Amino acid sequence: MNSYRVAFIPGDGVGPEVSHEAQLTLEACANEFLFDVSCDTFGWNCDYYLAHGRMMPENALDVLKPYDAVFLGSMGNPTKVPDHISLGPLLSIRQGFCQYVNLRPIRMLEGVTSPLSTATPKNVDFVVVRENTEGEYCRLGGMFCPEAPNGFATQMAVFSRKGCERVMRFAFELARKRKAEGHMGKVTSCTKSNALNYSMVFWDKIFSEVAAQYPDIDHDYLLVDALSMFMVSKPERFDVIVASNLFGDIITDLGSVLQGGMGFAAGANLNPEKDYPSMFEPIHGSALDIAGKNIVNPIASLESIRMMLEHFSEVHAAKALLAAEQKVLSKGMVRTRDMGGTNSTQEMGAAVRAELTA
Repeated sequence: MNSYRVAFIPGDGVGPEVSHEAQLTLEACANEFLFDVSCDTFGWNCDYYLAHGRMMPENALDVLKPYDAVFLGSMGNPTKVPDHISLGPLLSIRQGFCQYVNLRPIRMLEGVTSPLSTATPKNVDFVVVRENTEGEYCRLGGMFCPEAPNGFATQMAVFSRKGCERVMRFAFELARKRKAEGHMGKVTSCTKSNALNYSMVFWDKIFSEVAAQYPDIDHDYLLVDALSMFMVSKPERFDVIVASNLFGDIITDLGSVLQGGMGFAAGANLNPEKDYPSMFEPIHGSALDIAGKNIVNPIASLESIRMMLEHFSEVHAAKALLAAEQKVLSKGMVRTRDMGGTNSTQEMGAAVRAELTA
């Protein structure tokens, strides 16, 4: 029997609510598909920062390293802690565990509606592969006399050959896998080399080199502004998009609107080689305005668990969980507030688990 250890960091706001549903669903999958899972919870959040002066213990990465995966509910409460501080744990875990792939499926499920009339379950089904450890989020730079009239700030973006090659190769391998499953088999590079004449020209050069190694996979380039336009007007033209850290962050939030809203958007921070644990999270954030009201949509968290199961190679469990989500949503009998319904977080989670074990 396969066995997995998972660390849960519920975090702030709605994080504890969705983490609870995620853990119950992971345990239900384990019972149904005969693998073992043990879960531990760590109370690292903004309240922890107020008590200890840091968002998580100094040895947090050592604590998390023995686990097979980490589930992160959410981090952030700007009324207590500035966002650039509360984001620290997320970046530290991504970089410390070499989670260089941020994987964001942009898929619209049956029974879900989008604010965009162009989005349907038939034409919204692609994946964004975002570089996750370099680029503009490398946290290098500084402020110089910020209060002075001539004060200024610099923010460095780091693009290494290794960093670019490995995330692009992951994108092409994913496109090859998706092609075998009936998708178009195409990688689109999100760039801005007309204006960023060093970093993105370098990115384009490496993309061309990697693409040449995959003659069976189509590829093209789009400037990030044009790509954003086509995501709205022609989402069916995309299969796999590979993007730098900053651009990938931005276009995936646009993608969440295509798929029906933040309540459906899940993300994985992957160390593909499994030298370190990977981390899975809904991307809706702490949503402080609805925290504690039991109305947040848990589907994004359940989707994060599905991605965790895929990472564990528990393929049958992952497919069954997706099918259970799809059945609940397509029936339309259970709908959370963001879907125009009145059902609670727990009711949605329970409905999916009922279909899973039916």
